[in-house]
Amino acid sequence: MKLIVGLGNPGKKYKNTRHNLGFMAIDRLSDQAEIDVNKEVFRGLLGRGFIFDEDVMLFKPTTFMNLSGNAVQQVVHYFKIPLENIIVIYDDMAFSPGEIKLKKNGSAGGHHGMQNIIDCLATAEIKRIRIGIGEPLENEGSDYVLSKPLRDELPLIEEGVDKAVRAIKEALKFDFERAMNKFN
Repeated sequence: MKLIVGLGNPGKKYKNTRHNLGFMAIDRLSDQAEIDVNKEVFRGLLGRGFIFDEDVMLFKPTTFMNLSGNAVQQVVHYFKIPLENIIVIYDDMAFSPGEIKLKKNGSAGGHHGMQNIIDCLATAEIKRIRIGIGEPLENEGSDYVLSKPLRDELPLIEEGVDKAVRAIKEALKFDFERAMNKFN
């Protein structure tokens, strides 16, 4: 079984903000794969189905971004999911809007949601797909990530979410290494 986690913040206030690109990717993937992500468990929303004959769980923690690891840890332990079968999707200010980067492991790069997952699972050996949102013009990181993309950024952000979904499918159909080679 594979666990695909999209990071974001719950509630209408945060819908379509830069910080919710992980949620957006899960929503898009769930629509395409016809997997309902609506079961409220483990402080999140969970859906289960098959993509390319691969048993997949799609998960959106509803603990707010900085506590995402608590919810992810519960899912991982309950379903006994091997750490190598987890992929986390989230926004990243280090990349231009819409650019994506796949990575097998490493630091959280300042992303508090990913850092909390690393802390709760006690490993940095977690596959991830980062979707670029660009850097704020001023030093207002939290206000920037919690705001909606500008009109000219929106098509780039949408394309980044689409690329992330295609990368997940590539990883599920073949493997993460092949997805990295194709999308990085």
